[in-house]
Amino acid sequence: MNLYENMLIEIQDNYGRSLYIIRLLFIDSSGTDVFTIDINNKKAFPVLQKVKELEDALLEKKAFILDNDPYAYLFRSEDLIPESHRNFRENAYKKIALIVESGYLAFFPSERGLLVKQAIDLTGSNKPTIYQFLRWYWQRGQKPNALLPNYDNCGGKGKRRSSTKKLGAPSKGNKLKGKPSGINVNEQIELIIVKCAEIYHEKKRLSLKDAHQKMQENYFSFKVKDKDNNEIPILLPEEQCPTLRQFCYWYYKYRDLKKSLIAREGKKQFHLRYREVLGDSSNIAPFPGALWQIDSTIADIYLVSSLDRSRIIGRPVLYLVVDIFSRMIVGFSVALEGPSWLGASLAIENATTDKVKFCQEFNIQIETDNWPCHHLCKELKTDRGSEYLSDNAKAAVRNLNIEISPTPANRPDWKPIVERMFRLINDEVIHWQPGAVCKPKERGERDYRLDAIYTLDEFRVIIIRLILYYNNFYCLTQYSMTKYMIQDHVQLTPCELWEWGIRNYGRPRMETPEIIRLNLLHRGNASVTRRGICFRVPELDLHDRLRYTCESANREQWFIKAGLKGNWKVPIAYDPRKPQVIYLLLDSGKKMEVCELLPASQTFSDNSLEEIMDHLAEQEFINQKTKQKQRQEKAILNTHLEQSKKDAQEKTDQARQGKSKQSLTEAIRANKQSERNDERKKNARILRNEQADVSSKLISSQVDNQHQENGRSYVPQPQETEMLNEIIEEFFANE
Repeated sequence: MNLYENMLIEIQDNYGRSLYIIRLLFIDSSGTDVFTIDINNKKAFPVLQKVKELEDALLEKKAFILDNDPYAYLFRSEDLIPESHRNFRENAYKKIALIVESGYLAFFPSERGLLVKQAIDLTGSNKPTIYQFLRWYWQRGQKPNALLPNYDNCGGKGKRRSSTKKLGAPSKGNKLKGKPSGINVNEQIELIIVKCAEIYHEKKRLSLKDAHQKMQENYFSFKVKDKDNNEIPILLPEEQCPTLRQFCYWYYKYRDLKKSLIAREGKKQFHLRYREVLGDSSNIAPFPGALWQIDSTIADIYLVSSLDRSRIIGRPVLYLVVDIFSRMIVGFSVALEGPSWLGASLAIENATTDKVKFCQEFNIQIETDNWPCHHLCKELKTDRGSEYLSDNAKAAVRNLNIEISPTPANRPDWKPIVERMFRLINDEVIHWQPGAVCKPKERGERDYRLDAIYTLDEFRVIIIRLILYYNNFYCLTQYSMTKYMIQDHVQLTPCELWEWGIRNYGRPRMETPEIIRLNLLHRGNASVTRRGICFRVPELDLHDRLRYTCESANREQWFIKAGLKGNWKVPIAYDPRKPQVIYLLLDSGKKMEVCELLPASQTFSDNSLEEIMDHLAEQEFINQKTKQKQRQEKAILNTHLEQSKKDAQEKTDQARQGKSKQSLTEAIRANKQSERNDERKKNARILRNEQADVSSKLISSQVDNQHQENGRSYVPQPQETEMLNEIIEEFFANE
């Protein structure tokens, strides 16, 4: 077994207990003798030993070579050593340089004594100092840094001191003006400080200065009552109370940092801002499609209507679906309503769509490799939004064999990748577009909403372009590569990682578009009535229900049965984007039959969801104007009615003056007959006058015509008004 200089060997007894540790200082050229020194003995000197003895002890397991040097911390970079420590080292080495440079002669006692005497005469130092520095040099590794001072061990760090005098450096007030020194903090005061800090600083969120004030008022004061019988705390003199500096020192010394932050900030803010981040999301996604994250946000941009660009329709809701293994954006959706299962289901459906055909709908030509995802995931990480906890969502993902994994409440940091994508989209594109919301509007600035120029489809094109750039060219500098990725020279772009993961680790699942759409459609109930299959799309908020018909309803005469026996419910599936059709679920959902709108509900037959919602918003605005005018006219009507009521009341009260209640009610029948006769005469006169006017005009016209034709005079026949008057009187009598 080979032994080397500066090697450390631990010597043990027969029971395996450590006796001491020696350092090999020098081995002679023959390999027979060795000088050693006990590194822990403060009075140790070099000892001459036989190499054979040490080798036998090592073979017999009575000694062991140590790999860790307890003084290794001394041999660090120069820039990490304070200047005062370096100066101490240089001065110490100068005092023993003569001895150290003499070589192995210093290990012999007789020679060492002469060398020490010469060093004392040369440097002017004393004998104990020379021997202390020599021991340091030999015990710590025989290098200049072995002479670095032990300042870190000074002061009794962590040990409690007891003294009747005030510990610590005196304050300026004490040194210059002779003020009292103050008090030392004992165990009892420590408990008071910690208790007050927890109550006032952590729980009640006061500053440390205010918490210190509260502590003085409660524990370092005496109470007196004022003239109103209120207790006023009179604080003890300053030298009898802990200072603010002492308060902060002992609070910081004993506080639990995590507990303190949770108490002051709450668990939500602690987990978002201060918690330790030691893991990596990639470790929980072993292959592409194993885990996706989905989330939504209100995009920071205002859009305009596709029907009328002068109308601003607000900010859309953006959903993103991100694959954790590759960081690729596999699907998205942009909608006006939100956040809802509709937007989430559209994003998931988009993730399973052939992206080449999808981009062609927006006049964007791509290759399959540019956006290769058209698959389903195994697990979907979501937040605790209501859209993911709805019955429609649970049924859809269960049928598609997707496991939903919701994060805890108020923990968006559990979906860091998709949250980072929203920030990337805002920083890279949205905040630089007209109509973007990138900062709070200040007074005098132009309203950014007036800069809106993009429609929904145009905004979708922008998002598609950004996704294509990100998936193909964005370098994931923080991605944790495996050794196999390094061997295959994988480029850290999402598409490259996706393709490499499929080739090496596994493929994501796939389903037919029919199965995916069937399960992602929304479910509901429609009513079969004599007016048709009635259904109101909840997302559209239509006041009138849409009415549909289908082949089964006509063949089995459902509408006639509904008129005879009453209405009943039927299960249906629907796509809120396309209210023109709904799907009737037959045989417990095994079959689907298309139901189309009846002619009476064809108002929205050619419109998309966004266009219908935009129309409804505009119609509601018009209705509000009409209602305002209606309310104004109703106010005018009420004014006239009140005036008529007031006039009639005054005339009636004047007519009833001096009459009793009995006289007013005893002749109701006679009064009614009298009023009836008066109405008959009045109507008869009016009708007689109107008939006379009409007859005279007719006769005059006939006479003029005949006179013009014959050129002769004309004598009219007698009028039969007497008979007409008799008929009218007989009619009122029968009435």
